[in-house]
Amino acid sequence: MTTGQPWKLLIRFAVPMLIGNLFQQAYNLADSIIVGRLVGAGALAAIGATNSVTFLFFSICNGMGSGGGIVVSQFFGAGDERRVKKAITNSAYLMLVSSLIMGLAAFFASASVLGLIHTPADILPDAVTYMRIACIGVPLIAVYNYASSMLRALGDSRTPLYFLVTACVINIVLDLLFVGPLNMGVFGAALATMLSQMIAGAGCLLFAVRTNPYFRLEREHFSFDRNITFRAMQIGFPLSLQWAMIAISTTGLQTVVNSFGSAAVAAFTATSRIENLVHMPFGSIGQALSTFAGQNYGARKPERIRTGFYQSMVLAAAMSVCLFLLMQLLGMQAVSAFVKDPEVIALGGRGLKLTSWFYLSLGTIYITRGIQNGMGDALFAFINGIIEVISRIGLPILLLQFLDIGVWVIWWTAGLTWMASAVFCLLRYVTYKRSL
Repeated sequence: MTTGQPWKLLIRFAVPMLIGNLFQQAYNLADSIIVGRLVGAGALAAIGATNSVTFLFFSICNGMGSGGGIVVSQFFGAGDERRVKKAITNSAYLMLVSSLIMGLAAFFASASVLGLIHTPADILPDAVTYMRIACIGVPLIAVYNYASSMLRALGDSRTPLYFLVTACVINIVLDLLFVGPLNMGVFGAALATMLSQMIAGAGCLLFAVRTNPYFRLEREHFSFDRNITFRAMQIGFPLSLQWAMIAISTTGLQTVVNSFGSAAVAAFTATSRIENLVHMPFGSIGQALSTFAGQNYGARKPERIRTGFYQSMVLAAAMSVCLFLLMQLLGMQAVSAFVKDPEVIALGGRGLKLTSWFYLSLGTIYITRGIQNGMGDALFAFINGIIEVISRIGLPILLLQFLDIGVWVIWWTAGLTWMASAVFCLLRYVTYKRSL
């Protein structure tokens, strides 16, 4: 990624990741649609109530994986093969330890945390069951995240896609089997997701070892390297902290959602699942930019990083307009795919129309985040997380205090949080690029 037209490289690299991310979201969509349609809105709400909490425990693993990937991309851009291989192994050690710790912590804390955020009593048992099974799978999910982040750092965004697509198909088949004929409810949905992620992770890692020359490791590459590990942690820990703070903020918002009852929880779950798809094109460009910025930062080509930023913002603006029109026209129909309850469909459809006005802010966050993370700007991740915590926890209090908007505070908070975060991201980018 250190030569050629940036926007062409980014699109070529991002498209396989976009397809992969869409299929990864199909895991959640399959759970939600199958459970919501076959079991009911209560079961859908139970799954949705766990989203922010499980994300909180997954955040450390995701951050460490991203930190290791950025270090690999920087060494790769600098042409240092030996340190690329050592970074691959040392990143694996980080991922293994962090995933085991967080998986165990999440399993035992599930009931307490879900109770703490006032999960409605009628959905609490199913929510605890779903979260515990999901947390058992944290190390399995970490294997896929590790393998895919390493391969993407080396410029291969296609291999993770192939295994993810296969796993998605398996997940849907298992969902239909476990939730349908076997009548396993939310337990079956969680189990199907865990088994599918295990297949994706194991397949991706084994294929990388057999085919990618950077995974052909010798004894010296397996030795613990304090400097490389520290560098990966130096980048990965702030990213973990950022994701953790985002998770804490969404958990705070989930508490507000829960206070409006099961119908609001189900509607918010449906809109969140749909907007996870909205995140995908922006997120894929952001992931591509992280690799792009990391390689060009390692190659000492700051002018290419600036060009990549401006061209990506144009792409984000175009995508925002298309997604806005889609939600304005078809938002309610999208929600109706999850549930049959008219109240839930009406709430969710209007919520999507509201938040779609803020999609450009969402795109701005992903683009600046990709650039800053790729360059190893650790302070950015930390401050950005704080902004999201303050916004998601503080805005509902202010909006409910001064405006009589009721349940709509949920979706106003989401959109205004994106806007506040986008403003900070742009300010940080403008300040940071002056030092390049």
